[in-house]
Amino acid sequence: MQIDTLSQELYWLTITTLMTGLMWVPYILNRLAEKGILKATWDPQGDTATRVPWADRMMRAHQNAVENLVIFAPLVLALQIAGISSEATVSACVVYFFARLAHYIVFTLGIPVVRVLTFAAGVAAQVTLALALLGLI
Repeated sequence: MQIDTLSQELYWLTITTLMTGLMWVPYILNRLAEKGILKATWDPQGDTATRVPWADRMMRAHQNAVENLVIFAPLVLALQIAGISSEATVSACVVYFFARLAHYIVFTLGIPVVRVLTFAAGVAAQVTLALALLGLI
């Protein structure tokens, strides 16, 4: 099967996946700067600690983004397979992307209430996609 053009939902899934896949870059660059290339890469346990709290928070935000991508991606793919697309599903995908980006930033900056709100916005977008699949919206 060849897809000539991506649906809007698949477009947002693609850039969300790309964003999530690149979220590791800043905190790994920080590890390299702190430890040097040899020490940072010669860590058999994957336990290289950091001296700056933002890098630890960023790593946790990235892990959270990966965990949530596991929910978001199958929902979008199921919509595609089912041939379901609407303003609600496209909007949910857009909201999800920006909610995850905002969550990554505010988690890194250590802003507690906004972090929870951005996480909740992402969950609401996932629920919207699930409801669309179930024919409830």
